[in-house]
Amino acid sequence: MELKATSMGKRLAQHPYNRVRLMAAGVEVSGDKHEYLIPFNQLLDIACKRGLVWGELEFLLADDKVVRLHGTEWQETQRFHHYLLQAWQSWSLEMSTVCHEVLEALRGDIDAFSAQDRWLNRGELQALKENIVKQFDALPLPLSRLKDFADCRDDWEFCQRWLEQGETALRQRNRDWTAAMLSRYQEFFASVESTPLNQSQSEAVVNGETSLLVLAGAGSGKTSVLVARAGWLMQRRLASPDQILLLAFGRQAAEEMNHRLQSRLGATDIQARTFHALALHIIREGSNKQPAISQLESDAEARRTLLIQHWRQQCQDKKAQANGWRQWLRDELAWEVPEGAFWDDDRLASRLAPRLERWIGLMRMHGGAQAAMIAEVPDESRELFSKRIRLMAPLLKAWKSALKEEGAVDFSGLIHQAIAILEKGRFISPWKHILVDEFQDISPQRAALLSALRQQNKRTALFAVGDDWQAIYRFSGAEMTLTTAFHHYFGEGDRCVLDTTYRFNDRIGDIASRFIQQNPQQLRKPLNSVTKGNKKSISLLAEDQLEALLNKLSGYAKPDERILLLARYHYLRPELLDKARTRWPKLKLDFMTIHASKGQQADYVILLGLQQGKEGFPAEVRESIIEQGLLPQPEAFPDAEERRLAYVALTRARQQVFLLFDKAAPSVFVEQFRELGVPVLRKA
Repeated sequence: MELKATSMGKRLAQHPYNRVRLMAAGVEVSGDKHEYLIPFNQLLDIACKRGLVWGELEFLLADDKVVRLHGTEWQETQRFHHYLLQAWQSWSLEMSTVCHEVLEALRGDIDAFSAQDRWLNRGELQALKENIVKQFDALPLPLSRLKDFADCRDDWEFCQRWLEQGETALRQRNRDWTAAMLSRYQEFFASVESTPLNQSQSEAVVNGETSLLVLAGAGSGKTSVLVARAGWLMQRRLASPDQILLLAFGRQAAEEMNHRLQSRLGATDIQARTFHALALHIIREGSNKQPAISQLESDAEARRTLLIQHWRQQCQDKKAQANGWRQWLRDELAWEVPEGAFWDDDRLASRLAPRLERWIGLMRMHGGAQAAMIAEVPDESRELFSKRIRLMAPLLKAWKSALKEEGAVDFSGLIHQAIAILEKGRFISPWKHILVDEFQDISPQRAALLSALRQQNKRTALFAVGDDWQAIYRFSGAEMTLTTAFHHYFGEGDRCVLDTTYRFNDRIGDIASRFIQQNPQQLRKPLNSVTKGNKKSISLLAEDQLEALLNKLSGYAKPDERILLLARYHYLRPELLDKARTRWPKLKLDFMTIHASKGQQADYVILLGLQQGKEGFPAEVRESIIEQGLLPQPEAFPDAEERRLAYVALTRARQQVFLLFDKAAPSVFVEQFRELGVPVLRKA
């Protein structure tokens, strides 16, 4: 059947289309120079209009596109429209049956997906949405017409809601499922640790996202959650013990975790490892090598002696090296360098030794050639960085020679080898779940090892527990953005917050939280305390009152209550402590640096050294160009890492914190604490 414009209508309309022909399942609109085929599966509506004399047909397509035919005789236009409409609607009814079958099956798939007795993660939701789009694309009717057919309408709207509001639907569904799990497994959550898990801890344990970051404030039970997570995976048979990998950042932390696994879960076939132990296992399993870890890694004195010996040899044998080092130490680090053979100065050497150790560690962690290191540094500092790298090159060579003579590898070399084996496919990861403690301490090198493990199996789940407020190891290569931008590096997932601390009271928690969150780059999270404090739970006190304070504490501190004295540097240990054993024999006193106190707790904490200057707190950290080039860029916020150190110090205390400051030159932190409401005591 065909409809044509009249001769007069054609001349007056001046339109590219002047005739339309009905096809088997569509219409062909054409003119002298143009032709347009419109299949029924692209047609949204057909309109018939009457002008002054002639008729007009409109074919509505997607994206508000309209094809019009003008100048046809009106009665013929009506007849053609009537016949065309019948043909189109008949075809549409037939196709709606096909759509109904597809949509009904798709709704069944969605119902089955949401009815599963497990956590549904975002990756699965994305796969579901992709399937919905795929099925929609395969429908013979345009999506906007489905609401016009009673047998399709409900199913289409249901599927469309999951496509458009799937995240909201998934969150609600997972909340309902989580509530059911906490009720059904109430006994498990009450007994898996020495004390029952709270709501936020339990919710973190059952969360099944492929990439999950659990932000956990000080004293909020990070290790408890990791142990419970391992128990939950086995309880629900989501993984066997040999499919669970637990990682800690130190041997002592790994041993503590193993003790908990055995005592709480009775699991002897799960072993927490350090990253280096993991790398060693991968190398041994993925190659015929049996690498030994260098003794230099466990013997700090031998390590520093080796580096200082070769440094002195270089300065003594080569005048250019000596001049370069003199300039480096004097101009860049602002050290006082003796005239003449400055390298023989033992005091200077002992001060330089830990720096050399750190710089060698950073260069080894980078792993690339010198040219690669230099190329990654900004243009404005590249020349100076290149000079420093050349000065360090002989020491790096000596380090490698010492490893070769020993027939061993260092920690950085161990991880580099493990990554290479994984990338070559020589080791197939058996782990379905990787659980990592203290994630804020992770370095790019360790992150690369995790990524290489997960690259083998995209479904390997990463469960990380950490606290960006306690990120204090940037100097050793830790990069806080791996935590604050966790999902950027480790894939889409979820974030949970452990919002209750069991260590310190609400007064200490309030001051510590507000102090750390003055830095806008720190992630916001609540930190509620289970115990009440008072205004003097945290207070400022002049440093000349230390002896009077210890005298006072000896009057009311119980023999089993620990008193922890903390300072920015170890050499700031007060001489007063030399007589403490006999002066206050009943006081349980310990002194350590703030860095060393990480993971510790005490009833009372005395933070020393809140003063200005090189030995003050916050410290005036002067970074070498080596550190500036190889470490992540520091935050723009003033004293960002020193502020986190203060937070770590405050949150070691269960009952009370004393902040000792220099009255003549108080630290900038003193005024900031006063503004937060910390009282200044006139005397102990």
